[in-house]
Amino acid sequence: DGPAEVTLRSPPPLDEELRVDRESDGRVIVRAGDRLVAEARPVDLPLEAPAPVGFADAQAASRAYPSPTEHYYPDCFVCGPARPPGDGLRVFAGAMAGREVAAAPFVVDDASLCDDAGAVRSEIVWAALDCPSWFGVACFHTVPTNVLIGRLAGRVERRPRAGERCVCVGWFIGREGRKIHAGSAIYAGDELCAVGRAVWLVLR
Repeated sequence: DGPAEVTLRSPPPLDEELRVDRESDGRVIVRAGDRLVAEARPVDLPLEAPAPVGFADAQAASRAYPSPTEHYYPDCFVCGPARPPGDGLRVFAGAMAGREVAAAPFVVDDASLCDDAGAVRSEIVWAALDCPSWFGVACFHTVPTNVLIGRLAGRVERRPRAGERCVCVGWFIGREGRKIHAGSAIYAGDELCAVGRAVWLVLR
């Protein structure tokens, strides 16, 4: 509950049951067998998001998506161009004209991605905070393409409703060697729904 920070310790396996343990200090540990996969912990996340982007402006920015044909992970659930409509989130963030943020429309109309009350599931909101943060970097800076997210801190203010027209934005924060820091946010109109801070790692 509340803002959290998740750190990946090893690649999460697919089609394999994972064990989730809740520790007395509030941490959550995820393991595949004896292998540590991820750790999560409560955090404060005072990160401020940039001004919201209008839905039409986000649609225009998305047409400038930098990876429509060449993508390091074309089957990515969030931003993979190889996924057809109706499969994955297809959040294609491109550079906003006149601002150093990337933006994309974000509308979830698949009932399987929502809870029984019609709100987008928390894990889908977190997913939508992931990739736009990277394109907030890649649209404006010369960076390697062999990167993976290593850590994501997030704060969800409100989960969007099914079919609600939202906008994802991403922006560059800074770089320390192999670590690239970036922010992301989800807006419904002028309302901030969620904000995140990511650490992307350049692979050796």
